[in-house]
Amino acid sequence: MPECPELHLAGRYINEACGGVVFSGGVERSAVGRGPEVPFSSEAYRISAASRGKELRLTLAPLAPAAAPQDLVFRFGMSGSFRLCPAARLPRHAHLRFLTRESPPRALCFVDARRFGSWRLGDAWQLGRGPCVLSEYQAFRENVLKNLDDKAFDKPICEALLNQKFFNGIGNYLRAEILYRLKIPPFEKARTVLEALKDQEQARRKKNPSLTLSKKLKLKRDNPDLLELCHTLPMEVIATEKKLLDPDHSDNYAAFKNWLQCYLVPGMSSLRDRNGRTIWFQGEPGPMAPKGQTSRKKRARLKADPEAPTPKVTKRTSKRCPRAAAKPPKSPEEEEEVADGLRKGRTRGRRKATAAPALPEPEVPVKAKRSCRTSARRGRGAAPAV
Repeated sequence: MPECPELHLAGRYINEACGGVVFSGGVERSAVGRGPEVPFSSEAYRISAASRGKELRLTLAPLAPAAAPQDLVFRFGMSGSFRLCPAARLPRHAHLRFLTRESPPRALCFVDARRFGSWRLGDAWQLGRGPCVLSEYQAFRENVLKNLDDKAFDKPICEALLNQKFFNGIGNYLRAEILYRLKIPPFEKARTVLEALKDQEQARRKKNPSLTLSKKLKLKRDNPDLLELCHTLPMEVIATEKKLLDPDHSDNYAAFKNWLQCYLVPGMSSLRDRNGRTIWFQGEPGPMAPKGQTSRKKRARLKADPEAPTPKVTKRTSKRCPRAAAKPPKSPEEEEEVADGLRKGRTRGRRKATAAPALPEPEVPVKAKRSCRTSARRGRGAAPAV
């Protein structure tokens, strides 16, 4: 699921790819897109983007000085992204399309295979979302620490981290990585974790009032707290995935997977929180863990022996499965959902395998058999005597 690093990278991609490009005409929308029609048309306009937390704002600015710009705010859902491609070869699930004035034209597409993403008209960020953990760090930190009496912090820290009112931009993989690196049990009470952080900050100020700015920064860098990791870990992801949304760089998923230390990593445990989201962790889950659940460990996949002989593929099998070798690598969220689907599928498969017993063929009564024989004899012999 795209989180604040992916939204930030999407904005950067749009600004870099479309910086000198002129767009023209109206905005095309697919019949199944989860957003309104865009009432905008211009002979010449430019597109720019800005992100905040889990939202991205697109600005369509006409080159004519008197024309008013049109803003759109996007949420990416589970699989949203932007792509600039030839208009003659549009990707599947391109739900919103902005055409360039070139010949042949290209299209900037909002692509969303699962259709959880959406857009709305206007430039306003969604009400109720707090400051962005990435671009508004100081305001984000103050917003959390001054609101620790809020009932949101009565919940486990793993659930509080997904509350966009306080942690705008944090999602499932970031919360797992933050808690793992600080060795915080995911089902520890959020207020307990954050009040301890507040006390530590006050004690640090009293103990070292004469520290220079450079020494304070070094202390923070060497001993980051939870709120600091909410800012620095997304920055690490951005550095790792700097070309993630560029279709020409397909190896970025491998770089991101190598960066992960906890989320979907073999040997880590997992539980579902009270919202049904899977949290990955190591060690004890904490005092607020859901009752009746047992943590599952992700098993490592066995690597194929490079010296083992490869089986020969016949023409018949290659015709049956032409797409098998061309599948792209699954994202972490897809792997997690596929695993859940397989567990459900096994029970369904067992039900299907136990077919109903075959019914025995109905027996023909003895009298009916005899009558058939006699009629056959009459048919073969002479006419009956009068």
